[in-house]
Amino acid sequence: MTSETDAAVGPEVSVVTPLDVPGQPRLDLDRALEALLFVADEPQSLVHLAAAVARPIAEVKAAIARLRADYDGGAPSGEPRTDAGGQAAAAGGIRRAFELREVGGGWRFYAREEYDALITSAVLAQTSTRLSQPALETLAVIAYKQPISRSSIASIRAVNVDSVVRTLLGRGLITEVDTDEETGAILYGTTDLLLTNLGIASLDDLPPISPLLDGGQEGFERDHL
Repeated sequence: MTSETDAAVGPEVSVVTPLDVPGQPRLDLDRALEALLFVADEPQSLVHLAAAVARPIAEVKAAIARLRADYDGGAPSGEPRTDAGGQAAAAGGIRRAFELREVGGGWRFYAREEYDALITSAVLAQTSTRLSQPALETLAVIAYKQPISRSSIASIRAVNVDSVVRTLLGRGLITEVDTDEETGAILYGTTDLLLTNLGIASLDDLPPISPLLDGGQEGFERDHL
């Protein structure tokens, strides 16, 4: 028989019931989700995350809320550091430069909007001007087929394109333009920087694709006559 005290406490939550992973130390749910989201290239749905940690969706949803609150914080970072006790702890922790954002039916880490310009300039300054052949081929697929998902690019090129897409994103040549309504996959498109580098005014100035293909148009639509 459940007592009133037990009912008030409610069901046991993940904070006090670490994850049991064979061969690994017992893991805290919040930190486990943090690790999964940290390495994810695509938005992760609650269902997928719950399956990965073998926990009910309600627990995962609550953990996501805790992580968001933790990252949002309330105290400035300050100089010197103020993230160890004192005012920062009283204010709920430091507001991080990144956030958990719900996109396309899933959750993913993003840098906060106010750091976009800083990140873009820093990444562009550190990258060389030359692109590898795989990067050029992937960029061509995106330019002609946008908006297009990573899986569709991989299908056309018949290779994994994860690292190449990250490179093109880092160079500022492509960007996330939308999400697929059915799968939640991110759709990519080219940026104005690509047009500038190519010296063209719009994508309409790209050459027709058919004459460039040697006997086939796998993955591409034929040009209309």
